[in-house]
Amino acid sequence: MHGGNHWGGSLEIVNSNSIAEGFADSNHNRSNNNNNNHSSSSTDDWDRAALHSQRFHHLDETQQSWLLGPKETNKKNRYVDLGCIVVSHKALKWTVASFLIAFLVIGLPVIIAKSLPKHKSAPPSPDDYTHALHKALLFFNAQKSGKLPKNNGIPWRGNSGLSDGNSTTDVKGGLVGGYYDAGDNTKFHFPMSFAMTMLSWSLIEYNHKYQSIGEYDHMRDLIKWGTDYLLLTFNSSATKIDKIYAQVGGSQNGTSEPNDHNCWQRPEDMDYPRPVQTINAGPDLAGEMAAALAAASIVFKDNTAYSRKLVKGAKTVFDFAREGGKRRPYCRGNPFIEPYYNSSGYFDEYMWGAAWLYYATGNVSYLSLATNSGLPKNSKAFYRIPEKSVLSWDNKLPAAMLLLTRFRIFLSPGYPYEDMLRMYHNTTSLTMCSYLEQFHVFNWTRGGMVQLNQGKPQPLQYVANAAFLASLYVDYLNASGAPGFTCGPNFITLAKLRSFSTSQIDYILGKNPTKMSYVVGYGKKFPRHVHHRGASIPSDGKKYSCKGGWKWSNNPKPNPHNITGAMVAGPDRFDKFHDVRTNHNYTEPTLAGNAGLVAALASLTTSAGIGIDKNTMFSAIPPLYPQSPPPPPQWKP
Repeated sequence: MHGGNHWGGSLEIVNSNSIAEGFADSNHNRSNNNNNNHSSSSTDDWDRAALHSQRFHHLDETQQSWLLGPKETNKKNRYVDLGCIVVSHKALKWTVASFLIAFLVIGLPVIIAKSLPKHKSAPPSPDDYTHALHKALLFFNAQKSGKLPKNNGIPWRGNSGLSDGNSTTDVKGGLVGGYYDAGDNTKFHFPMSFAMTMLSWSLIEYNHKYQSIGEYDHMRDLIKWGTDYLLLTFNSSATKIDKIYAQVGGSQNGTSEPNDHNCWQRPEDMDYPRPVQTINAGPDLAGEMAAALAAASIVFKDNTAYSRKLVKGAKTVFDFAREGGKRRPYCRGNPFIEPYYNSSGYFDEYMWGAAWLYYATGNVSYLSLATNSGLPKNSKAFYRIPEKSVLSWDNKLPAAMLLLTRFRIFLSPGYPYEDMLRMYHNTTSLTMCSYLEQFHVFNWTRGGMVQLNQGKPQPLQYVANAAFLASLYVDYLNASGAPGFTCGPNFITLAKLRSFSTSQIDYILGKNPTKMSYVVGYGKKFPRHVHHRGASIPSDGKKYSCKGGWKWSNNPKPNPHNITGAMVAGPDRFDKFHDVRTNHNYTEPTLAGNAGLVAALASLTTSAGIGIDKNTMFSAIPPLYPQSPPPPPQWKP
């Protein structure tokens, strides 16, 4: 047997003559086998195999190609030794060529691009709301009391009120600082606290926008200027207090003695007594102060020491608000407060202050109070009374319920808070429904302004607050993926509610029948006779007396100083506006009103980004549900 061929034949090849002879012999053998009755085949097989092996050697090249295919040509391959590897010369040539082509196509353009001068893409152009926001913040700089920083930015303002509270023996340095409320020189702590809460709320929700437009640090400075002062108005280092300083300056109606209302003087020139109002009960003022300090503690959470100081003060003043036997309005019977900032109740401040303290501390006792059924019952939150849906320095219900609705939308705490939170959520939706003209809850002027204060004077502060709440609710629902909400059988899209907000702010900024912007310094046409002592008296180096300054109040000429960013009181219910300094119902700005305007503008601007910061508000809240248990210890034999 031949090991190379298991079929019984040699692999050697012979010539063509042998093939022919082989075929003939094979036929001859088969014939003989048949004729000789199957003679021994073993000998024949071996003979044929040997003969076949010998004759195959005589095939020519063509015949061999038929059997074996084309004859291989021996080409000499060249190789290149690269040290760690040996490659053919041809493969090396193609590899080098490929790298060269890749360099020319990819590498060279990249090198050229990197070598060219870099030009950063320009940020998006600020929209109208951003322009107005820059200006609206300056109003707070113009309202500062105390020793002003060099970078205050209002050249016609200087140090003032440096003797405020010097009769208070328990406050080191007196009650210096804070903000003047409006066009007078009084420091009303109730609306001032509300303004600080609103500024903090806006900054927490839209901090990315303030950073984008370069106003983040400015906002923090404004808030701290207010909270530093509020911490002076009670013993913030104690855990229990028995009094709060509620107001500095002011006047009593019907008196002729020099005071903030009988005198027309720049705050820098005040030389008359400025009495301090002290209260021993006042859950409304104390609740709002707690809200302001708690909200600010979230703003300043990166400053641990200051944030803790604010939280401690908020807890102390809220305990004062909750103290039994002292639950009566802070203004009751006080002739310096009651005619100006008269509080209608305090259960809304309980809900408002408790909500902010829960967000600031994570203590569920505050959440339990905020969702206690007694608060909406006593504040008539669910009674569908139209004025209860209007946010103001006096009524915090719509803001408090929206703030707690935020908690339900994003964290869904469930039992035992869900039932009350769901009612707050439903009431918030109904509040938004009431703002829409189609449901006829409030009257509207022909020019397009909703009359949230029932046609009374000074409407714009309420309009700005409502625009903020509606825009913020849209952002909450957007962040949760909800396309809208229902008002009875009607589905309201988020775009429709946002349109309400933009229409009202646009009205304030000049899209109204008078074609006038009601924000000083914004647009080409704005009020020039603002009811404001500091802005109406020239900085001519002269000190005008209590009575001598009135000539500037009655002066028909425009103010020598524009109080940039001030939103005036606004038009009447017929869209009529009188730019007259002597009528404060048209031309006087307020701290609380401007805080709502700032918040609304920040919510609506899109040149500085969109949406809210969902998480910062909840940074102090611990996990609502038990965490997963740790894994069991590793088994040891």
